Amino acid sequence: MKPTVLITQRVFPETFQLLEGSFNVISPKEKAFSKEEIIERVADCHAIISIFNQKIDADVIDAGKNLKIISNFGVGFDNIDVAYATKKGIVVTNTPDPVIEPTAELAFGLMLAVARRISELDRKLRQKDLVKWGVLENMTTTLVGKTLGIIGFGRIGQALARRGVASAMNIVYHNRKPVLKNIENIYNAEYLSMDELLRHSDFVSLNIPYTAETFHLIDENELSKMKSTAFLINTARGSVVNEKALVNALRNKTIAGAAIDVYEKEPFISEELLSMDNIVLSPHSGTATYEGRNAMGAFACQNIIRFFQGDNRITRVN
Repeated sequence: MKPTVLITQRVFPETFQLLEGSFNVISPKEKAFSKEEIIERVADCHAIISIFNQKIDADVIDAGKNLKIISNFGVGFDNIDVAYATKKGIVVTNTPDPVIEPTAELAFGLMLAVARRISELDRKLRQKDLVKWGVLENMTTTLVGKTLGIIGFGRIGQALARRGVASAMNIVYHNRKPVLKNIENIYNAEYLSMDELLRHSDFVSLNIPYTAETFHLIDENELSKMKSTAFLINTARGSVVNEKALVNALRNKTIAGAAIDVYEKEPFISEELLSMDNIVLSPHSGTATYEGRNAMGAFACQNIIRFFQGDNRITRVN
């Protein structure tokens, strides 16, 4: 009997073609299954492909009497109760490889957009009389020669560093521990303590997973250590930053600006953030390219295929 895979959200039809023939596939005709619909359908399923913020919690896991694997569509897996899945003997995987380049690309784009005020000036230009023309008007900040501080120097952080080097930026980073010297040498990167990085960087980019330890890693205290001319970039997870503290720092000009792709209570975005000119916002779209999303789907499928083939080349997180 073929295993059955439940896909929680509708994506491109071709994304999950790898499953055809070897698996029975249940997927929504509309945008996404509700939690109740997932619970109703998961009883006879052997695998779930969970997509983004759809919660795979104890209720869903308990309903999946035959569930063997939860293959997450994405690198972050805070939507899954991994501890409970582990207790139930269920494997949880993610898709780290396909997210690297698109996420780093967006982080760099956000950095450029906030420094050069691209979104702000575009918006004002479309509203007559809001933009003044002149040699000292519409001033912005260049990336060239600036220091890019990367918190989390894994593969996404290093992909961002590569883009920073190409723009003649100086690279410093903070990690749980320094990377190997040969990796540092590629980017001419310097390891700094968290405090040193915050004090010396012109741009601070967050490229870390969400865990209990990283909750509100950037809070009022950390923001106060940054330069008043510095910018904060967050393409990691919303809860890594205390959003209220960020609003205050932007309002009080503790820092010059921010550019963020993730929020504490997605999809809710505070009115304070929406009303500010010195922040660039995007809707959690770090991997939102046709190429990236299809690659993530293929990777999620491969984890399931290999699991049922007894192939241990899967990206387990538990």
